[in-house]
Parts: sequence; structure tokens; C-alpha cells
Amino acid sequence: MRTERNENLKRVIVDYKKLNNIILDLLVNKYPDGYDDEDIITFRNAQNEIVECVEVKTEDTLYLVKVSKRLVSAMADHDDDDNDDPDKEVDLLSD
Repeated sequence: MRTERNENLKRVIVDYKKLNNIILDLLVNKYPDGYDDEDIITFRNAQNEIVECVEVKTEDTLYLVKVSKRLVSAMADHDDDDNDDPDKEVDLLSD
């Protein structure tokens, strides 16, 4: 069952300021065209504040990344950086 696997994952809430390239890669791969309202998870934190996040997973961790305008910019910039990286270009002429 899918729910059982999610229960075993370590849960980490991540703010925009603490994003690393691994999490940005996960976000850009999962949401290549950006995220929509239905992708946003809303909950109340320990201070009873409403928190909005999008979810990405690794084998052992469920990341809840706080939604903000800066997150959208970071995802776009990260995706652009990947496209500019010559080491990641694919040689379409090779067989």
C-alpha cells in the first residue's frame, strides 16, 4: 500500500532559504511546468500557523517544501542553470 510506505519515510519541512540542489532537482523534475493549487498541501504547524507546501520524495525522506514566490523563482533559475550546463547536454548525433 502506498500509505504504508509514506508512513515509514522521514518527514522534513524545508524553507526556501534552506533548499539545496538535490531538493531543487526533485522539485523541477516533479513539477517541470510549476505546481498548481492541487499540488499544495496545507496544514497547521506547532504555532498553529497555516503552512502551504509541495511534496517531493527520496527513497527515505518526504520533503515538504514551503510554498513562496521565491520558491517559484528558485525552481525556474535552477532549471535554467541545468539547461546551460554543458556537462548535461545530450549528444543527439551519436548512435
